[in-house]
Amino acid sequence: MENQKKIKVLFRLRSLEMGGVQKVMLDLMENLPKDKFEIALLLNLYQGELKTEIPNGIKIIYLAKGKEFFSKNSIIQKIQLILRRIKLFLFVQFPILTFYLKLKKKYDIEIASSYSEFDSVLNSFDKKSRKIAWFHTDVSYDKNKKRVMERIYKMQKFNHVVFCAAHIRNVITENFGISYPNSSVIYNATHAEQILKKSIQENVNLEHKYPIFCSVGRLHSRKGYHLLLKVHKKLIDEGLKHSVIILGDGEERENLKNQISEENLKETFHLLGTKSNPYPYIKNSDFFILPSQSEAYPLVINEALALQKPIISTNVGGIPEMIDDGKDGILVNFDENEIFEAMKRFLTEPELVKKITEGTLNADEKFDEKKIYQQVTEVFEQQYKKLIK
Repeated sequence: MENQKKIKVLFRLRSLEMGGVQKVMLDLMENLPKDKFEIALLLNLYQGELKTEIPNGIKIIYLAKGKEFFSKNSIIQKIQLILRRIKLFLFVQFPILTFYLKLKKKYDIEIASSYSEFDSVLNSFDKKSRKIAWFHTDVSYDKNKKRVMERIYKMQKFNHVVFCAAHIRNVITENFGISYPNSSVIYNATHAEQILKKSIQENVNLEHKYPIFCSVGRLHSRKGYHLLLKVHKKLIDEGLKHSVIILGDGEERENLKNQISEENLKETFHLLGTKSNPYPYIKNSDFFILPSQSEAYPLVINEALALQKPIISTNVGGIPEMIDDGKDGILVNFDENEIFEAMKRFLTEPELVKKITEGTLNADEKFDEKKIYQQVTEVFEQQYKKLIK
């Protein structure tokens, strides 16, 4: 790309609320070569905890402000919310408004960071830009087949699709007979050194009277925390004392709180809410557990590996591409008995825990972030070459 202008790249995201997709995209924006790319971020809502994580040098464009900028007066707040909905509706219905009022120039490449942005990128006012979709979802667990098919077919309209795990692409081909010749599998980057540094930035007071299982994730039914709670109760009833801490928030919080209260587990099962820096909690726990019914390529698995934590995880999505079963983690099915047996082994077999912990010592060899950024760079450059032909 010598003697050639920078490629103009526009990432689109709904907001910057805490989430794996947001963290992945912000990481790319920070680490893609600045001598090759001019990067901008278009947000539907300037909202969320990760606003402070936007890398320097990234142009920020947003369609509307988030709730944190609203009035504290409830009546005024409702009016502001109605006006915001109208504004967003107009931007969606008339992409020309987004172009002339917000973007004010064309970009060579437009990126849908997740399926939430598929329509906005495909309906872009600039029909010539090269359009790339990032897909992070294992569709085999979505019971809404109409929604699945809509997403699958929309991906075919993009110039290129990036899947964050081979499993995700394979599931679509195996279950629906649809392939994507113009696609890549590019794993999400993990920075082991940064994670280790952040893990000692804060002192967290975790009571270590008994072993602690830590989990990080959105409080959603598919994350399996309701099942984990049942398993925890069963282990406690068998005299296997331990505690569970979960970092994250979501729509299942009240249901989980009620379940905790009903089972009288307030002293041992803790919902700690979202943490901007979860690493000290993972580091100071004894084990990490991910009981999800479905996942794509959850960054938190690599983060726990980087912190050398023995892991129990369900064998879903791209997780088998991350964990070597029996070496640096234990894989189980999304099944109450299997999760119970794995947790019981961690609590009663110190030699197994030692073996798994030792297996994580070389886990950082899996985290070749330079290779990942090079793969993304090559995809962008290939798309740009097709644009200027």
